[in-house]
Amino acid sequence: MVSGPIELVSVEDTWAHLSSDAGSVLIDVRTVAEWSYVGVPDLSHISKRPVLVEWQSFPTNQVNAAFVDQVQEALKGLNADQTTKLFFLCRSGVRSLRAAEAMAAAGFRHCHNVTDGFEGPLDPERHRGRLGGWKAKGLPWAQG
Repeated sequence: MVSGPIELVSVEDTWAHLSSDAGSVLIDVRTVAEWSYVGVPDLSHISKRPVLVEWQSFPTNQVNAAFVDQVQEALKGLNADQTTKLFFLCRSGVRSLRAAEAMAAAGFRHCHNVTDGFEGPLDPERHRGRLGGWKAKGLPWAQG
């Protein structure tokens, strides 16, 4: 059961929160293939790094049954707890919403879904990364 609604946050507001709140955490729930071939948010400018935990495994697309445990373990290493502001990111905001819901159900009280995700929606030519999302908004990222 989710403890409350998941707040939807733009990529710009996410960057502002991550920059101003030293304890806040970005959790990228895309696949290893996406991190490697599409890129990852680069938080080095604000002395952070994203937590990378797959919500679904590539290429099977099966939900990662150990997701909550893996995120909790990663958060321990960052001295984060159930009161930490967590921002969940995927390609376009769908998987990250499910991931945020799972963590809220596990008792984390400040789970946010990053709308438009890393690559944003499809444009008229059916390409991502041009209309919205982390990359299109010019936020720092690096090729995996």
